[in-house]
Amino acid sequence: MTEATGTLPPCPECASAYTYEMGALLVCPECGHEWSPSAADGGDSTVIRDAVGNVLADGDTVTVVRTLKVKGSPSGIKAGTKVRNIRLVDGVDGHDIDCKVDGFGPMQLKSSVVKKA
Repeated sequence: MTEATGTLPPCPECASAYTYEMGALLVCPECGHEWSPSAADGGDSTVIRDAVGNVLADGDTVTVVRTLKVKGSPSGIKAGTKVRNIRLVDGVDGHDIDCKVDGFGPMQLKSSVVKKA
């Protein structure tokens, strides 16, 4: 509930005013959409930025800014390696980019070690 008005926000999918709380989620009885109250205040509240502050999006191409050690690989990922078609995820331990790196295969990277190409 919003503190100022004491009412719940309308459904972001169908704009129904009949939303209700169910645990930590808000639910729309008309279309069945469920969302968290923090997402109701303007859409996607988590913006992922690269090492220099550029906003990243799914499908972007990024460049690794420093050499990264990879378990099981003697050389690791060298600085300057381009990674195409990234996907932003809610990963573990700060790893918020899901991608395929040439020569290494699928892996997750931290946005703090890449910059938008």
